[in-house]
Amino acid sequence: MPFREINSKMVEATVLPGQKMYSQRGAMLAYRGEVSFTPNIQGGQGGLMSMIGRRVANEATPLMTVEGSGTVMFGHGGHHIQVINLAGDTLYVEADRLLAFDGTLQQGTMFMGSQGGVMGMVRGQVTGQGLFTTTLKGHGAVAVMAHGGVIEVPIAPGREVHVDPQAYVAHHGDVRNKLSTALGWRDMVGRGSGEAFQLELSGSGAVYVQASEEKL
Repeated sequence: MPFREINSKMVEATVLPGQKMYSQRGAMLAYRGEVSFTPNIQGGQGGLMSMIGRRVANEATPLMTVEGSGTVMFGHGGHHIQVINLAGDTLYVEADRLLAFDGTLQQGTMFMGSQGGVMGMVRGQVTGQGLFTTTLKGHGAVAVMAHGGVIEVPIAPGREVHVDPQAYVAHHGDVRNKLSTALGWRDMVGRGSGEAFQLELSGSGAVYVQASEEKL
């Protein structure tokens, strides 16, 4: 289900009979046609265990099921929106950044400590992001939210990418992450708000970085 970008803060999705999509509750701005919106207590395709994982991590972002025939415009809080198209791979994204996504995508929850071991757990504590993160896998489109716009940075073997943890939005592909320490210029001038930590991503894929250090 492709999204059409209306502007940097609004997208439009085409809803077809027999197909579902999921969106964050309150994200619908307007719609045309015969479209229904139903609260989804199980959080999409992930089912009960996915929901439990997010509740343990305090990441149970309310979702609604969107069905019918028509077009729906989505946006939320004036945040910038980035559309990510998946071709069989997995997207790792914080639950509260999800605006809307194809119902064909398989949703799950991953414990971040399994990527980067103990350092993955430290990352959750330092950045304020949950130790669990949402996964979306398959073929389809995802609309995610960010502050100040998003840039996609490729990750290739031997060419790892270092990201300020507060600027991290999501990543996809066969990627490993670990938290490392580094003394940057912002620490030298007294801005000790986490810049001493860097998120290092290696492997093959891409990471999405926002132009801000603000959480949603």
